[in-house]
Amino acid sequence: MKLLISIIFCFLVLGVNSQRWGEFLKQAGQGTRDMWRAYSDMREANYKNSDKYFHARGNYDAARRGPGGAWAAKVISNARENIQRLTGHGAKDSKADQFANEWGRSGKDPNHFRPAGLPKKY
Repeated sequence: MKLLISIIFCFLVLGVNSQRWGEFLKQAGQGTRDMWRAYSDMREANYKNSDKYFHARGNYDAARRGPGGAWAAKVISNARENIQRLTGHGAKDSKADQFANEWGRSGKDPNHFRPAGLPKKY
């Protein structure tokens, strides 16, 4: 329900007109799937020091979908970091995660954070 309200609010604030709502929602859905795929890959890889790479990659892939994907990536990334802060994870780690998130969303190469030896599958 909160996501739906957020989407509607976003339309109003961003001025997304009725002809582009469908495209924005499509991009947001695709971006959400990109973020989920990066998270799933990170869990599957279970590779030391790869967290920042997967943060950057998820945001990068989502943002390439368009404004809706970039919006979804930002909402998901911020929600994740806020939850981690509430559960007691360090502010320093959260700040580094957000840097990687913004790096990816800005279109910069996520491989900047790729750890040596991470399988090419990822």
